[in-house]
Amino acid sequence: MLQALLSRPADWRYGYDLTKDIGLKSGTLYPVLMRLADQGLLESEWHVSDRPGTPARHAYRLTRAGLAFAHASIDAAAEARPRHGIAPA
Repeated sequence: MLQALLSRPADWRYGYDLTKDIGLKSGTLYPVLMRLADQGLLESEWHVSDRPGTPARHAYRLTRAGLAFAHASIDAAAEARPRHGIAPA
């Protein structure tokens, strides 16, 4: 999910769009989004729809702290992956 948010860090992303991008179900995605927002890593706001009769949607994007956290998390995950063909020291 962090990688998906980092792919367009300035854009507001809707949970539904993120579920399509990363394949998580909403019951898994939204609790994670709420936790990240509670920790100050995501900002969230309601976006009113431009289509009549369509409800407002919650949108999310990384904060500055969230950007740093996402980069650090992705870097740490990459370092933790075993490298094929290289024997441990």
